[in-house]
Amino acid sequence: MKKVSVQCRHVRLSYGATEVLKDVDLDIEPGEFFALLGPSGSGKSTLLRLIAGFNRQDSGELLIDGVDISAKAPWERNIGMVFQSYALWPHLTVWDNVAFGLVERRVDKATIKQKVGAALELVGLSAFAQRRPNQLSGGQQQRVALARTIVIEPQVLLLDEPLSNLDKTLRVQMRQELLAMQRRLGLTTIFVTHDQEEAMSTADRMAVLDHGVVQQVGAPAALYDQPVNAFVANFVGTMNLLPGRVRARRGDGITLDVEGVGELQLAPAAEAPAGDRLMLSFRPHSLRMDHADAARDARHVWMPGTVEASEFLGEFTRYRVRVGSQSLAVDQAHRVGASTLPVGAAVSLGLEPSQVRLLAA
Repeated sequence: MKKVSVQCRHVRLSYGATEVLKDVDLDIEPGEFFALLGPSGSGKSTLLRLIAGFNRQDSGELLIDGVDISAKAPWERNIGMVFQSYALWPHLTVWDNVAFGLVERRVDKATIKQKVGAALELVGLSAFAQRRPNQLSGGQQQRVALARTIVIEPQVLLLDEPLSNLDKTLRVQMRQELLAMQRRLGLTTIFVTHDQEEAMSTADRMAVLDHGVVQQVGAPAALYDQPVNAFVANFVGTMNLLPGRVRARRGDGITLDVEGVGELQLAPAAEAPAGDRLMLSFRPHSLRMDHADAARDARHVWMPGTVEASEFLGEFTRYRVRVGSQSLAVDQAHRVGASTLPVGAAVSLGLEPSQVRLLAA
């Protein structure tokens, strides 16, 4: 099966006076697993349905393998879509559900038998062919929906939050199976989710949307480590954000007055956006936390703080620590026998300058 690209060129879509997609530009590579990530109302599902043909953009182009498909009806696009609800026919067997699209296309019986058998084998449901959807688990129903979609050999696979109805353990298992299947087929796949973990663990690249605007596109690690603005920083993982004012810029660094904390010196100044006001961003796990009287090294910028709260999350404990007028999240890896610092404990937080990202305020 040929791998194809998907491109959105200056796509705009409005419902009445509400602009849902605003000048969306995306380039999805052939065979890529691409995620659309964003909160409810960001426009990610609208964009997916537009690619499927269920909506029509007000302006712009949608290209599949370089060909504009904007004027084509959904059934003319050769695009497969798996919905959040799976949408299986309850009165049909697994076999008949998977065969449905081929029957509608008037494919001959021998070909249907071969293709349905191959699709069920791919998703591990060959032994369940004569069962009905209500006799299957949620994960099995999702596999049927996938088999029904891939059996028609679409050029592009669209997934609209297909794992959201599953419990956490099954969700992790299914996303691994989904990615493995996509790699075997080489299908260009676009996956809509509001779950950061799902997007980061499956996608080759992803786009973060907010209010119909693409905020940033890139590999998961790039968006996590180098967010372009405060929205991406907060949405892709947990981020501490501190407002600051530039006191001085020098060739070897930048001096900031950080609101509620005091003066911090960071390097290099070349990475700092222009402007007098900036936001310091850094992840909770990048902070080192010691008792207030512990020895301090010169590699970190140290800040005195007080523990306000703690939350045990298994692999780590997340503390809320008051530093001046700011409350920071601090993650500390959990080890057997480790004790949790009590509320009110005086601590020192060490911030390594290389872990700080400066954003425009």
